Amino acid sequence: MSFQVEHDRWISDHLRRRNGERLDALKRGHGYGNRLFALQVWWPLVGHFHGLHPEYEVKDWRGRSYFVDFMWVIGAVRIAFEIMDFGSHGTDRTKYRMDLNRGLFIQAQNCAIHYIALDELKENPAFILSALQQILSPYLSAESSARRSGGRSYSKIERDLMRAAIRGNRVIRPAAAARELELHTMTVIKHCRVLVNKGKFRAVAQGESGRVTCYEYIGSIQSPDLV
Repeated sequence: MSFQVEHDRWISDHLRRRNGERLDALKRGHGYGNRLFALQVWWPLVGHFHGLHPEYEVKDWRGRSYFVDFMWVIGAVRIAFEIMDFGSHGTDRTKYRMDLNRGLFIQAQNCAIHYIALDELKENPAFILSALQQILSPYLSAESSARRSGGRSYSKIERDLMRAAIRGNRVIRPAAAARELELHTMTVIKHCRVLVNKGKFRAVAQGESGRVTCYEYIGSIQSPDLV
């Protein structure tokens, strides 16, 4: 399948599943530099867009939402990529400072982040490709092994939910997970119940009513089922 076909399908899928601010961010943000990264670096390096999220919402240290250019979710690991244009990031000192503070805070939340200069991406993409190949090789190898093994007993949504629970100190709340993964809350609840039956989640009930308010991940954070 060609890059253009897969790229358009990937973006269309995210557009279809988003609404509100997340939808607007994707429409505004996935521009020239981001498309160039997808074409010149990501596609030659990985060959697909599974697990890569464009204009991914994260919270800063004030609890405010902003959107990183790309977030790759592989197993329990999150890796962000920001395409930096000097014109939009370097001339405003306040914005420059805020961008760096956000990057520092993201890394404090167990999420790696890599900054890529747009000028370098245009003039020397081979350097960026080579550097990221070395940085990401352990994750690419793990993903490749998981794909070759086939016969997974967990769906994509189930793996996404397990990873989300790990990021939340093993606890996942359906409404919050639905917002993060761009799913309907009832869809999340349905798959959480499946994971309970598969022995990966434990339903946590509260109060006299015994109503389930969240789920706890009880598997290993190194489990190959997460990939």
